[in-house]
Amino acid sequence: MSTTSVLPAGPSTLPKTFASPKGRPFVGQLFDAWEDPLALFTRTTKDHGDLVRLRFAWLDYYLLNDAAAAHRVLVENAKGYHKSPNYDGLKLMLGQGLLTAEGETWRRQRKLTQPAFHRESLNGFATEMVDATQAMLERWRSEPQARLDLHEEMMRLTFRIVGKTLLGADLEADAKEFGAALTVALTWVNEYVESIVRLPPWVPTPANRRFVKAQRAIEGVVKRVVDERKSSGEAKRDLLGMLMSVADEQTGEQMNDRQLMDELLTLTLAGHETTANALTFTFYLLSRHPDVAARARAEAAEVLGGRAPELSDLASMPVTRAVIEEAMRLYPPAWVVERISLEDDEVMGRTIPKGSIVAVSPYALHRNPRYFADPERFDPQRFLTPDASRPKLAYMPFGAGPRTCIGNAFAMMEMQLIVPMLLQAFDVAVTPGFRLELDPSVTLRPKRGVPVTLTARPS
Repeated sequence: MSTTSVLPAGPSTLPKTFASPKGRPFVGQLFDAWEDPLALFTRTTKDHGDLVRLRFAWLDYYLLNDAAAAHRVLVENAKGYHKSPNYDGLKLMLGQGLLTAEGETWRRQRKLTQPAFHRESLNGFATEMVDATQAMLERWRSEPQARLDLHEEMMRLTFRIVGKTLLGADLEADAKEFGAALTVALTWVNEYVESIVRLPPWVPTPANRRFVKAQRAIEGVVKRVVDERKSSGEAKRDLLGMLMSVADEQTGEQMNDRQLMDELLTLTLAGHETTANALTFTFYLLSRHPDVAARARAEAAEVLGGRAPELSDLASMPVTRAVIEEAMRLYPPAWVVERISLEDDEVMGRTIPKGSIVAVSPYALHRNPRYFADPERFDPQRFLTPDASRPKLAYMPFGAGPRTCIGNAFAMMEMQLIVPMLLQAFDVAVTPGFRLELDPSVTLRPKRGVPVTLTARPS
């Protein structure tokens, strides 16, 4: 979620123990956050230390770039914090799903949803992931193009996988419209968060009308699939089938239609958008580091011998996993985690007042030289021979604590299957002269895609 909004807050009661960069008169670091929050976070922690108080106009914003501080807020005292009001835009888009719900509503939904992500449930999805990837590779071979947008292709692939595994439907025909609608909706959410005056979606501004249209398109795809499933009476072992049948062990209560829709929208977004971003950054980095790509390709050749991977192969491909983990260290799709304190709290001897916005940015945390030497360098070896002294929460691409991403195992399995398949089939080269620009919106995306050329490898 973007960190650049201005939210109402009472008079400042700032502890003196947090480093407090001066900023501009009246607005503090607000314009810097609007312009480039990634640069602001990394620059501020580099210049002023790992526990910093920023000021966005009248809002005090506590940035924690320390693993122990992150553990306090996200794990040890998780009940003392709720999601930041900066998630309100997503709530308008996704309703009361796992990403946005709080309290008892969240706990109930998490409990009902969790069985769908147990390992035994995930095992059956590997075949669908491999089949969808094979179909993409065959399309690339039959429709050679001088150049394509890798991000667009990964969005199309992960959307098809989500359709097959989550909804039990082939959504290939919907991919283009859905992707365009999702971009419009996420742009609106980010602009809503950044607005000083937040106009609700029903106010008929041009931006709001575009958002409402996009939201209807997104919900329409999911609702169509749910309606078709209900009318067919078919019992499938996909996530939709599980969510429709799962019941609370104590009360026997199942999800109602609105809860089901909210969860499906949330899981579709999370399982589609963030994984596509991570894959795009992974192949961007492999293109820039052909020695690492060659090593991962050699591993795939040794383990797979040219065939498609199976779930049992993943443990035998540690280089592949390390490449993905290192890509998510440098470019975590969930680039910032924000909370609001429900009561006064003490973090590493410093007071965080009730009602404060507190942020942990994986993007900045993963670049902390206390945890990662030469942090800007792409080096998967970090995860092959990990530093035993490194705190667990120094690396948190899926969040931490009770609100860790419920689909983290799903996403890792998906990426570990896709990466060796693509490496075996094609050489992916970023177009000469391309300069990666980041878009720290709801998720961390490449701002203008990633243009690449493909060269088919010998079968």
